[in-house]
Amino acid sequence: MKTQSEEQATLSRGDFMRSLGMSSAALMAFYCMGTMTSCKSSDPVVTPTVPTPNPGTGVTGTTTGAALDFTLDLTNSDLSTLKTEGNSKTIGDVFVVRVKGGSYVALQKLCTHAQLEGLSYRLANDDIKCSNHGSEFKTDGSVNKGPATIALKKYTTVLSTDGNKLQVKA
Repeated sequence: MKTQSEEQATLSRGDFMRSLGMSSAALMAFYCMGTMTSCKSSDPVVTPTVPTPNPGTGVTGTTTGAALDFTLDLTNSDLSTLKTEGNSKTIGDVFVVRVKGGSYVALQKLCTHAQLEGLSYRLANDDIKCSNHGSEFKTDGSVNKGPATIALKKYTTVLSTDGNKLQVKA
């Protein structure tokens, strides 16, 4: 037969909290807020996932982070403007442009000078300008004019043979 101290030693954390008079709702609130953590090895391991955009938007795949790999359906009304030379769109972490001559360029969306959004494509100059501090970049991402001194990261783009799907990947 176990002594009272041995029985208390085998109480689970939840049983202990209930023995203090805490309701299940209060117990869950503590648990969810991170005040309590479980020590059981049987607890499931939660792996964070990168959200995948809704296919209804014409974007499928991973648009952020190092594993960036997504496809744009250029027939989708939200993305069809990218079929026109000079137009651009920010998708996740990427600035996608239909440049002069009809090819596509995908670059990081943040200017390397101050890590701010504000890039725009200038068709007449065939370059990219940051509206925040005036940095200018060539379409290959290299710096044309400062204050930025570091090139924009460039991603690989592959246009489908029918011209309706654009894949962008790191």
